[in-house]
Amino acid sequence: MSLGLLTDLYQLTMAAGYFEAGKSRDRATFELSVRRMPHNRNFILAAGLAQAVEYLLNFHITAEEIAYLRRIPQFKYASGAFFEMLAELRFTGDLFAVPEGTPVFAGEPFLTVRAPVIEAQIPETYLLAMIGFQSSIATKAARVVKAALGRDVVEFGTRRAHSPEAGVLAGRASYIGGCVGTSNAETGFRYKVHVFGTAAHSWVMSFASERAAFEQLQKLLGERTTYLIDTYDTIEGAKLVAELGRPLWGVRLDSGNLVELAPAVRKILNDAGLKDAKIMATGDLNEHKIHELVAAQAPIDVFGVGTDLATSSDAPSLGVIYKMVEMESAQGRRYTAKLSHEKHTLPGAKQIFRHTDHDVLARSTECISCGNEAVEALQRPVILGGKLVEPLPTAAQARRCATERLARLPAPCHSLFEAKNAWRVELSPGLRELTEDVRRERAG
Repeated sequence: MSLGLLTDLYQLTMAAGYFEAGKSRDRATFELSVRRMPHNRNFILAAGLAQAVEYLLNFHITAEEIAYLRRIPQFKYASGAFFEMLAELRFTGDLFAVPEGTPVFAGEPFLTVRAPVIEAQIPETYLLAMIGFQSSIATKAARVVKAALGRDVVEFGTRRAHSPEAGVLAGRASYIGGCVGTSNAETGFRYKVHVFGTAAHSWVMSFASERAAFEQLQKLLGERTTYLIDTYDTIEGAKLVAELGRPLWGVRLDSGNLVELAPAVRKILNDAGLKDAKIMATGDLNEHKIHELVAAQAPIDVFGVGTDLATSSDAPSLGVIYKMVEMESAQGRRYTAKLSHEKHTLPGAKQIFRHTDHDVLARSTECISCGNEAVEALQRPVILGGKLVEPLPTAAQARRCATERLARLPAPCHSLFEAKNAWRVELSPGLRELTEDVRRERAG
């Protein structure tokens, strides 16, 4: 499927403008970053790079789509040569990015695109949407998993996601953020993520008795059987599970006072010799409710989190921006920046240098070191000259990256509430000097 028109119209009108102004061979550098941290977030976990790369590598605009564009009034004065150019347009530029699963902070570029200006401009909308959405969900997942303190978390939110495809990608991003799996079968198929789920309340209600529903489920699923025991009466449901015995994986509680119900159900199962049976809790959970349940020592082994996770409901949007930082033409290189109040940007392509306790945001041409301390340059080449440099990590590899990198962050970064100065980001002397030079140039 072509995604060439999955962009805002003004990206395409600017493309026409660049072409008619003779700028289509000028090379532009754009950076995607977040201007400020969203509500109660002390880091952003980068995700969505794999889909961004797939988009760039397969970018094209079909003849049918070009015919549609010709009919739009904004292109009334565009030349035929512009549309001929669109028919041949492919991404031939470079992409640098932090690996998926990397925590980043305000002002730090998730990715950098360097390409002929039309090739760099049109992808803006898709890249913002893909990186912004998946990074929001991955970050939310990391918070939920942290609150669970070692208990497994499963993403259950497709039915409440903002579209079926958003549900698929939410499952992927949640897995990168630390969830053990998802309820979404398509996510499992595409990205080799573990899938979870057995039966809903409708299964129980479709039988004349709860016993008959449970017996049939056990025959079907064997050792993977998970009974949903709160359709009628949670305690009676637990007693029935105890009677049926093995094979059994566990039970699911979807309603009621979990602080009271979980211990009662645990005792019933233990008394029946089912000490290894797991208790899964679901039902409008989020990191704060899970924190309370863990603090209350509720004997819950697994949490299933749906709506709040698949929509990142307390911070449903990430203020990602995609800004030009350099332009290179026959006349030379020019550094660009936005200087407006509260929305200013920094000029020049950048690199993030990660120290053990802070980051330095520097020009991409700088080399930052600090004695014997290990300093990591986070942005890496992903696409060069329109070609993938090396195979991208799988979702499982991105998840391991996230686990390792999150573990290195200090405790304030993991707070469920906003922590002032949780992680310091400094500007290098070279970047500061370039910024002042551009300001003086614009003022002059």
